[in-house]
Amino acid sequence: MMGTRAMLFEAPGEFTMRQQQRIWALIAHTENRPNIQELVPGVTNLLLIFTHAPEHPEQTADWLRNAWEMLPPRQIEGRLFEVGVQYGGALGDDLAAVSAHTGLPPEEVIRLHHEGEYTVCAVGSAPGFGYLHGLDPRIATPRKSVPSLNMPAGTVTIGGMQAGISALTGPNGWNSIGYTEICLFDPYRASPSLFAIGDRIRFYPESIEL
Repeated sequence: MMGTRAMLFEAPGEFTMRQQQRIWALIAHTENRPNIQELVPGVTNLLLIFTHAPEHPEQTADWLRNAWEMLPPRQIEGRLFEVGVQYGGALGDDLAAVSAHTGLPPEEVIRLHHEGEYTVCAVGSAPGFGYLHGLDPRIATPRKSVPSLNMPAGTVTIGGMQAGISALTGPNGWNSIGYTEICLFDPYRASPSLFAIGDRIRFYPESIEL
């Protein structure tokens, strides 16, 4: 339980697309249950927010565990976004650190990054921020021990085994490798968040500055 009106379900095992698709299946299976106010999917986890505190939370937990074992993965056919990136330069100044960590030249880091196809697994942490699965493990790089204090919105990043695009300007511990001018969150749009779970992202280089 998270307080009195929320419960966090965390999937066992590593962050894989199959595990995330099972979380998506759990969303569809849970959304029409009574006493559910909101479901918030994360990376291999799901937060259930109840309209009122459940009388027997252990029964809900058992139901979730049983559903997890029973449900097949759920496919979500999202939209495809082609995202142009200005790799390197002042707005991608961690590219050298990623290159040093991986032992690959910057040109190879860029190639491996833009040749992949990524899936939005969850949206959160900051408004419009999409957690992207699909990063080539050869360029996975741990988050920085000392975050950047003012990373601009639109910075293209790597954090561990995930890729991302910063949605807001501010502190950020992910590694910056480039920049894109797309706007991930606009409160005046009909759908404020540009990305939704299941969407696919392909990056392509608009420019490279090493």
